[in-house]
Amino acid sequence: MGRRASSRSASAHHLRRRLVLAAAVAWCVVAASLQAAAAQRNAAPTAQVRVGVILNLTSAVGQRRKVGIEMALEDYYAAHPGSRTRVVPRFRDSRGDVVGAASAAVDLIRNEQVQAIIGPPTSAEAAFVANLGNSSHVPILSSSATSPDLSPSQTPFVVRTAANDSFQAAPVAAVLAAFRWHAAAVLYEDSPYGSGMLPALADALQGVGARITERAALPPGADDAAIDAVLYRLMAMPTRVFLVHMNLFTAARLFQRARNAGMMTEDYAWIATDGVGSVVDALGADDVSAMEGVVSLRPYVAMTSQVRNFSARFRARLRRVSPSADVYDHDPTVSMLWSYDTAWAVAAAVEAAGVSSPAFQTPRRGSAATDLDRIGVSATGAALLEALRETRFQGLAGNFSLVDGQLQPPAYEVVNVVGRGARRVGFWTPEAGITQTLGADAARGLKRSIIWPGDQTSPPKGWVVSPNGQKLRVYVPVKRGFKEFVGVQRDSPNGTANITGYCIEVFDAVISKFMPYPVSYQYVPYDDSSESYDELVAQVAQQKADVVVGDVTITASRMAEVDFSMPFTDSGWSMVVAVRAETSTSMWIFLRPLTTSLWLASLAFFCFTGFVVWAIEHRINPEFRGTPWQQFGLIFYFSFSTLVFAHKEKLESNLSRFVVIIWVFVVLILTSSYTASLTSMLTVQKLQPTVTDVRELQRSGANIGYQEGSFIKGSLLKMGFDESRLTTYKTAEDCADALSRGPGNGGVAAVFDEIPYLKLFLSQYCDGYAMVGPVYKTDGFGFVFPLGSPLTPDVSRAVLTLAERDEMAQIEKKWFGEPGACPSGGAAAAVGSSNLSFRSFGGLFLITGVVSGLMLVIYLATFVYRERGEVGNVVAEEEEGSAGSSSVRRLRAWLRHFDQKDLKCPTFKTWNEESVRDGSQTTRRWVDDTVRNGGRGGANGAAAAAGEEEAIGMSPAFSISAGSEMINAGSSPASELGTSFEQRMQEASHSAEMPH
Repeated sequence: MGRRASSRSASAHHLRRRLVLAAAVAWCVVAASLQAAAAQRNAAPTAQVRVGVILNLTSAVGQRRKVGIEMALEDYYAAHPGSRTRVVPRFRDSRGDVVGAASAAVDLIRNEQVQAIIGPPTSAEAAFVANLGNSSHVPILSSSATSPDLSPSQTPFVVRTAANDSFQAAPVAAVLAAFRWHAAAVLYEDSPYGSGMLPALADALQGVGARITERAALPPGADDAAIDAVLYRLMAMPTRVFLVHMNLFTAARLFQRARNAGMMTEDYAWIATDGVGSVVDALGADDVSAMEGVVSLRPYVAMTSQVRNFSARFRARLRRVSPSADVYDHDPTVSMLWSYDTAWAVAAAVEAAGVSSPAFQTPRRGSAATDLDRIGVSATGAALLEALRETRFQGLAGNFSLVDGQLQPPAYEVVNVVGRGARRVGFWTPEAGITQTLGADAARGLKRSIIWPGDQTSPPKGWVVSPNGQKLRVYVPVKRGFKEFVGVQRDSPNGTANITGYCIEVFDAVISKFMPYPVSYQYVPYDDSSESYDELVAQVAQQKADVVVGDVTITASRMAEVDFSMPFTDSGWSMVVAVRAETSTSMWIFLRPLTTSLWLASLAFFCFTGFVVWAIEHRINPEFRGTPWQQFGLIFYFSFSTLVFAHKEKLESNLSRFVVIIWVFVVLILTSSYTASLTSMLTVQKLQPTVTDVRELQRSGANIGYQEGSFIKGSLLKMGFDESRLTTYKTAEDCADALSRGPGNGGVAAVFDEIPYLKLFLSQYCDGYAMVGPVYKTDGFGFVFPLGSPLTPDVSRAVLTLAERDEMAQIEKKWFGEPGACPSGGAAAAVGSSNLSFRSFGGLFLITGVVSGLMLVIYLATFVYRERGEVGNVVAEEEEGSAGSSSVRRLRAWLRHFDQKDLKCPTFKTWNEESVRDGSQTTRRWVDDTVRNGGRGGANGAAAAAGEEEAIGMSPAFSISAGSEMINAGSSPASELGTSFEQRMQEASHSAEMPH
């Protein structure tokens, strides 16, 4: 029993141990399962997104881009281990052909159902694939299709992750402007990549004053014969600046043939776009040697630590993946860095958009006739495209930011192909233009260490005077008259023509002394120029002449066919007429020296000055008092008497004396000028032109003349002159004879010609002729060049330089005589108006007006300040018993007070004292009676006042106001009892009406 109990106890213990062990194992299994499930959730991404990549895998460039894209995806997911999506690339080979690229795109969209496509590499391939992406809503990203013809605005599902070629137009134009090249020939690849840039390039060159003289297209597979034909055609042109826009391999062959043709020597300048500059280091030594001296562009990429790290890893991987591939020190190129950033952007956009499995809406097969019809529409394409446009990050090639579906203009490096590769000589940025370094304080322009073709260190001038080395053919007109401008004599001993004249000497001085380079030329007389200079100018447009030198006027119609230098003579044309002696003189000629405005201004200032003097002297000077008409007349008499300095009135105030001093000075100058002008009219102006107005000639229908071969005939016809009335003349003698005979004797009434000819004519015929009428504007004489000739700006600068020197004056003196020998164009002085205008005396009138106004203001201010108390008392007394406006009463009180004498002044004070000492008792009684009776003396009072006037000896001018003024002269209260000027007038009138 004991053993059985012990055995059962052991069995139970053993069972418990097994149960505990089983529970522990179960717990461990469960925990492990949970941990494994969690690890599985956090490990691999849950969705794979297929992205197609179309490359030319048979080329070295395609192999390099494939390596870069793979590295970009690996680097992205290494930097973002928690990504929920993973891009799986599907590579296809386009074999460098449009059909291969299209076939690959159809396969990727239809069979692989890719969510996006990277590539294809060329613009021609991308143009077709873009339409597939647009119809299937699959984003197409290209980092190498740079043609402007591939527009994201027209194909919205295209994303250009590279710089548009049109962005290069501005830096190319800036390089031309830096060296002052005004013309260039363009050699481009005959493909969408090559031709797409031309419109933007033409606009950019026009913006810097340059133009494209020739465009030469080369197909990508052009043979040597085709290239040589283009080069020899360009060699025959004067332009020596060539712009190259083509892929590297075509450009390498072009420069090889250019070197063989002798076009990589001095005087030539070659500018290449980034199709050459970005990958020139990948060329062989012979190809680089053929490009010696070429200046090229390439997008600038800062050499950061990330770029160095990637470059080292890229070269190592390229050696491992493709041992036979050539590895260069410059690997990877900018284009490969753009490919890397493109793949990174796709991975980031896929993650941001949450793209999972493909979802294509496949059309019904019954309606599909071809594979293109069976391509569906991606349901996630629009969201992925929006995520791509919003993607922003700092890539290896710079800031990755899309605007309008493409990268923004980067900074460009300007490199010089020298030695074994390209050497940096400057930068271009949209903000600063061309600079030597990057930064706000960078020096402008390119470095001077550029080596040009032919190992030249100085930049070429960009063109040659004569491509075939011959002398320039300079046509000159053969004139029958006015040979001072151009004279051709054919009687030289050696049989050649002797060409002289003002225009010839100016051109010789410009070319030989002021041009920056030698120019060889020879003069060729053109005999058919006498009828019309338009035929002479047309010889340049027809390339029969290289330059025309002579008295050729610059006109708008001629500038449509040729270019002109800056004018070297006076501009404009006018008319010359005969003058005749004046037979009669107008009876009103004394009014002509002054213009109407000056007459009116003088009258106004005469009145104003007289008023100011009267206002200042009225209260203190008895000579400026009296009846209103006497005072009104005195104002005019005093001011106008200053004309002959006959003013006799004695002035008491220093203010009025100062006014008169200034006014007398003005009157002195005015009268002297009037006298001189009138004398000139009566003595000098004895000759008058027979015609003074063009409209008068048109109305009269008289004959008029013009020089043969001149453009003026057409201008006269446009003005309305009858062609039958136009007469040509050849020499200055013919002109003088026709004018002297006049229209009545078979001559002309006027001769129209250009200012230089008229000046020469008047210098030879000083008497009897005058230049009158308006001057019609033209641009003067200029030298004629073909349209776009590089000589034009240089000759223009030389003409301006010569005009600023004394040498030009010496040449004019030699051919036209001493300037001013015939004053003002002969008899023209007799025609000019000698009228004096208000503008001539504006300063004097301003001075006297300011002085007079200032003195008047000072006097009135002093008067108001001194008399304010007395006038205030009078106003207060009147306001106590009267109604009405206080302002009006105050104004009348001031006027009445102003009309009274100022008894405090020395003049009236001395006169009052003498009256008190010598006055009679009758006068005293009369004053007392007047005061007691309130001034109502009636007729007796008036008679008594008149008697007192005679007793005191007053002037009759004061007879009407003697009563009040005698009261004012009595004692100090008299000023308060005296009547105003208005009251005295009323009393005088009342006395006159009463019967005696």
